Amino acid sequence: MTNGPVRFDLDAGDDATPSTAPPVPELGAVATPAAMQRVASVAAKRPSRLARWFWGLLVSLVGFFVGVAAWDFVVGLLVRSPILGWIAAGLVGLFCAVLLLITLRELAAFGRLRRVDRIQSGAADALADHDLSRAQNVTAQIRALYRGRDDTRWGREAFGERQGDVLDADALLGLAETTILAPLDARARLEIEAAARQVATVTAIVPLALADVFTALTANMRMIRRIAEIYGGRSGTLGSWRLTKQVLSHLVATGAVAVGDDLIGSVAGGGVLSKVSRRFGEGVINGALTARVGVAAMEVCRPLAFNAERKPSVTSLVKRALTGLFGGSPKTA
Repeated sequence: MTNGPVRFDLDAGDDATPSTAPPVPELGAVATPAAMQRVASVAAKRPSRLARWFWGLLVSLVGFFVGVAAWDFVVGLLVRSPILGWIAAGLVGLFCAVLLLITLRELAAFGRLRRVDRIQSGAADALADHDLSRAQNVTAQIRALYRGRDDTRWGREAFGERQGDVLDADALLGLAETTILAPLDARARLEIEAAARQVATVTAIVPLALADVFTALTANMRMIRRIAEIYGGRSGTLGSWRLTKQVLSHLVATGAVAVGDDLIGSVAGGGVLSKVSRRFGEGVINGALTARVGVAAMEVCRPLAFNAERKPSVTSLVKRALTGLFGGSPKTA
């Protein structure tokens, strides 16, 4: 033990305070892609030709064997007991009829999607060529698409009253946007906000592995299907999956699945949530990516591209969706 004087260097002290100290890192945290990034990458990945042949032949073989087994069973039952055989034949016939109806419904769903695609192509050509007659044809197809829907009756009547005064292709299509499609845009935005809120909540609260991936996939497919129904392109099961792949492939191709700190900061107040908790930060990211998927779905399913009406902002959609969940105040797009 030293009895001499002890010197303390007060000028070399650290100015760190609890407010300026760096956040405590989460142990075991790894920089993995957000759930929506993984979902988009998996869904947008195009299977190889060999994989398509494999699954196609597998489905064909299983269907063939099941059909032959059912035929042998019914024929054998008819020999042993004609009454039971005819009952089995009737049940098989009813099952085949249901399959036929499901097939027809899927084909009708693909037909509706192709109808919307034709309207989009016609509108793009009319705008490019400034062709009034083609624009009138496009607006007539839009009115026919929404004929019989009460939620578009006011817009269709308003458009019919004013379309005779419009002598320009751009203005005519813009009038169709503001009168017929604007109410549908509002409903689509509500669907996007609900899906973003659900995905962000599950990601932030539920700690189960792959729960965020499953929730993101199901919520986005449901959102895309509802947006398609809102715009008149209601799709079946196969049509919904094809539409989902089309939307996610577009996002991956354009690089829109990459969300940086700038978007998180604009939504979560400077990225505070991502610094406090990795799960809350991932929740904001997944919610923002879900909103981007929703906006892309609107562009794919909407009969007219956004021209007279403003395309919804992802930041404003996420802010409105997460108001009261992560804090903040909503702003309109």
